[in-house]
Amino acid sequence: MQDWPERERYTAEDLLQIIRILRDRENGCPWDKVQTHASIRKNFLEETCEALEAIDADDAAMMREELGDVLMQVAFHTVIEEERGRFDFEQVCREVCEKLVFRHPNIFASSAAENAGINSWDALKNKEKGRTTLADELNTVPATLPALMYAQKMQKRAARKGAFAQTAEDAAAALMAAERGWEEAVPENAAERAGALLFAAANAIRLAGVDAEEALTFASGRFRQELLQKTEDSGGQERPATV
Repeated sequence: MQDWPERERYTAEDLLQIIRILRDRENGCPWDKVQTHASIRKNFLEETCEALEAIDADDAAMMREELGDVLMQVAFHTVIEEERGRFDFEQVCREVCEKLVFRHPNIFASSAAENAGINSWDALKNKEKGRTTLADELNTVPATLPALMYAQKMQKRAARKGAFAQTAEDAAAALMAAERGWEEAVPENAAERAGALLFAAANAIRLAGVDAEEALTFASGRFRQELLQKTEDSGGQERPATV
């Protein structure tokens, strides 16, 4: 049993120390001490989504709780790396602070001297990460992004390098071609044709200045509301779908 004194105020270091105690090989929590990056990977996503829900609701108490859960995930993964001797929380903080200063030459004098003549956020990121070619741009798009977001980021970066400079009219024509391909799909190529249709739709949506993830979330929410309304109108009984 750990003797942990109650405190009026807690700090990030307290959070790290609590996680270290929970992961202690001898006396730690049976669950916490056996977790790995992989085993709690999805927890990070869940906590982030819950934080986004709190932000969308503009609920201060909910945001405080959910942002704390996200911070706990950051601390947990950092302590795992601390145990492996690869980096610690101080290094995480230092690197993000250095990044913020570097990317704001309009605010910080040291960054202004280092980045004279570079005014674009994307150009600053490219300099920081050493990205100079199309391959550099595409290879640094995280494959773990949600599929629609991944597609739009790939399209945007390719367009920025002049390799995918489509107009809205080009995108509309490509979407129509993908729709025809989907109509002619057979089971053997249905997944490929469906992917081409979704990719073309994401590009057309991007060029219209719309975020595909937000658009689909909105449509899904409206679909849910309509279904619930139908159920309510029918006295709680599900009705057959209408054509």
